[in-house]
Amino acid sequence: MAFVAVRVLSLFVLSTAAVVTVIGAAKNPTCGSPTIGEPLFPLDRDLLQFALNLEHTECDFFLFGALGRGLDSVAPELAMGGPPPIGARKANLDATTKLIIEEFAYQEVGHLRAIKSTVGGFPRPQLDLSAHNFANIMDNALGYHLNPPFDPYVDTLNYLLASYAIPYMGLVAYVGANPNTNGFVAKRLLAGLLAVEAGQDAIIRAILYQRKDELVAPYNITVAEFTVRISELRNRLAMCGMKDEGLLVPRELGAEARMSTNILSANKDSLGYKRTPAEVLRVVYGTGSEHVPGGFLPKGGDGKIARAFLASP
Repeated sequence: MAFVAVRVLSLFVLSTAAVVTVIGAAKNPTCGSPTIGEPLFPLDRDLLQFALNLEHTECDFFLFGALGRGLDSVAPELAMGGPPPIGARKANLDATTKLIIEEFAYQEVGHLRAIKSTVGGFPRPQLDLSAHNFANIMDNALGYHLNPPFDPYVDTLNYLLASYAIPYMGLVAYVGANPNTNGFVAKRLLAGLLAVEAGQDAIIRAILYQRKDELVAPYNITVAEFTVRISELRNRLAMCGMKDEGLLVPRELGAEARMSTNILSANKDSLGYKRTPAEVLRVVYGTGSEHVPGGFLPKGGDGKIARAFLASP
């Protein structure tokens, strides 16, 4: 009974301290948020640094797609001497999409700066953003070789379909990292990153949804079918059930089991799906194994988490 009383008293003191902190912040004329606990924990650093593998991939893909030049041109200090990406080039985008992708690109520059200035980082890993890599992804998604090979840079629609394959992995990685992030600085950073990644994914999906019935030339496959197959591929590679959905789903999988349209990918309660670092690497590597690099990261990811998987069988 004495232990229980002490435990209850401790929880009361902590709760009271939290309330006082919040009230104090409300009375403070500044606009700062109340802070409770430690700013960063070791695992926070590892999880946020792991995300740099995804942020670097998105950043250079969007920069090259919109501008024809990458991080080395826009913010070379964030590349930290890492090798230039393989095969990235300017995409043939319409004027509106070009502006959207350019904005996404600068947002990713900001993400890299925010993460590295908060928890440190590592040089940009070797990225493969080549048409050949994307062609392999689409071949694997569809189950046969496309002829001619899929080229993400040839036009706006192909680039948007290629973009469908990237930001969503950052989104589910951040949702997965959230319950394991404890420091208030880390939580604020993660929440900010997740908000923008989710926005990017939603915009890409919404634009593609408007063209869902359009046939992707010259393959005679609809935009919606491409998204469904890409999502199915990611589910197969991750090997942890369905956490990824295309633009059209069976009605029972739609929002409240009332819709077959699926502009946002979410679970039965319309909550975002989550993935672990291992799941993310299986997809990004394209190998189905967090221990075998390939795909977007042909030499593997960097940071403590990714390196640990590469070092183990």
